[in-house]
Amino acid sequence: MKVEEKVALCAIRQHQDSHIEIDQACCSRCPTRICLRACPAGLYSLSDESAPIKLDHSGCLECGTCMIVCPLSAVSWNYPAPGFGIHYRHG
Repeated sequence: MKVEEKVALCAIRQHQDSHIEIDQACCSRCPTRICLRACPAGLYSLSDESAPIKLDHSGCLECGTCMIVCPLSAVSWNYPAPGFGIHYRHG
């Protein structure tokens, strides 16, 4: 089974508040902006090079990749509130 097929079996109950915080001042100095490419859910976007990075936490897979790959530690990540976030199901 491909990763995409496994992710399709997941359910996400999203909380209104994001469990991911970005230090935009620090982020604006990032030479790589690797989070744009590293997030498996594609939650990070950039409208243009001078704009701050945008985050849509609603599809987060709770893998922590964004926090791990950030070279400036500009991303802080916590698990969502109880009952929210991703729910993995076996298929």
